[in-house]
Amino acid sequence: MAKSDDEYVQDISDDDVEAHQVTRGAGAGSRATAQGSRGAGWEVTRTWENVVEGADGTISSTVEGLLEAGKRKRLLKDTTPLQRGIIRHLLLVLDLSNAMSEKDLRPTRYLLTLRYTITFITEFFEQNPISQLGIIGTRDGLALIISPLSGNPNDHISNVQKMHEQEPKGQPSLQNALDMARATLLHAPTHTTREVLILFGSLLSSDPGDIHATISALVSSHITVTIIGLAAQVAICLTLATRTNTSLPPSQTYNVALNEAHYRDLLMRATTPPTTPHPTTEDSGVKSSLLMMGFPSRIVDPSPTLCACHSRPTRGGYLCSRCSSKVCSLPTQCPACGLTLILSTHLARSYHHLFPLRNWREVSWPRASNSSQKVCFGCQTSFLERLASLRRQSTPGGQNHDRVSLAISRSQPHPPKAANTSNANKDGVSESGRYECETCKMFFCIDCDVFAHEVVHNCPGCQSREGLSGSGTEQEGGETEVVIEGNDR
Repeated sequence: MAKSDDEYVQDISDDDVEAHQVTRGAGAGSRATAQGSRGAGWEVTRTWENVVEGADGTISSTVEGLLEAGKRKRLLKDTTPLQRGIIRHLLLVLDLSNAMSEKDLRPTRYLLTLRYTITFITEFFEQNPISQLGIIGTRDGLALIISPLSGNPNDHISNVQKMHEQEPKGQPSLQNALDMARATLLHAPTHTTREVLILFGSLLSSDPGDIHATISALVSSHITVTIIGLAAQVAICLTLATRTNTSLPPSQTYNVALNEAHYRDLLMRATTPPTTPHPTTEDSGVKSSLLMMGFPSRIVDPSPTLCACHSRPTRGGYLCSRCSSKVCSLPTQCPACGLTLILSTHLARSYHHLFPLRNWREVSWPRASNSSQKVCFGCQTSFLERLASLRRQSTPGGQNHDRVSLAISRSQPHPPKAANTSNANKDGVSESGRYECETCKMFFCIDCDVFAHEVVHNCPGCQSREGLSGSGTEQEGGETEVVIEGNDR
């Protein structure tokens, strides 16, 4: 019998050896391959060489700079006012197959998806208080309703928490899940959006028929499908997302999660209402019209009475503005007359999607030095002060880094902070730690910048100026009329 322990040696040329050499450079200049090589060479990016020490001899300033860059990156998005569907009907499809038992996403794909789903439900109704949400699961080649379409986040969360008692099993069926979603959204009003968000962890779909016929039915019903993959890109998923979203690029409708943080970012992206495409044909069935809504007041009865939505005895509730039927919570649709019942605060919370707060610009050191504002207008925290000295140092890797030495006022107990000016404008991070509203010209810190754009959706400086100007002053923007897309019902 031939020996199998001998070392295998292959005759290769010098060009093949040079083509697989590891380069030590970083960035675009590191992609150096040998001349005459027939293949692309391996490359290693030495990102740790870009970490520089601060004035205090530690890298805490670099870590703070990276955290600030991460906060600022979430805010640097397009703030152009667009026509969006603020009244949404969204169905969330969860993959409950054996593929969700994989542990590449900790603890497992299944448990992480359930946890992120609960977070998504809370954030969805926070950003879309007058919308409807439903949850569908698929396993064993079947589709099942986890939570019916409704506007109560507590019911959805309780139904998702019950899924922890079950285990993923079988194979998913995209066709059955899409057919169930289409049957649910088919009767949705035309002034609302019809959306399906699929969290798909498998690499196959066990379908009973032709899924391309189902995709054509979704297109004819004006239902858009967005997919987040957990394993790899699947051809049928790409086809499904592309055909149902003709006005959007595939990068916005179908993505594969790289890690837990990327998975959460992709899921939270779906909380923003989609843009409403302009109709190109007369028979599209979408036109601008007004939608009648009721704004009831809360009542408390001396004795429990039955509500029209659940037929349960309750003392508190809301009376319909048209037929005086009692409902438990808002927003909802009156079970008796079908009138949409909401509060004025619900409509105000959806208003910021139509007219988002503009991004604040970075403040340079010359602009900060000429200003008399030394504290943040929002939280009254003292800003950093700049020293007159600017040192330019060279790192062992051969790259020059500009290090700006910052000094903190005596009231600030934190250590000095160093900033890389070469990356300040690229990452959207201000070298002075100040961000200026272009309307009121007030300075804010990064924490107030994040809070104003992600929570309040208003500028404190502009709001305080409007309050001081009095009610008789004409506002700059004037009156705004919100037009709902759809037919009058």
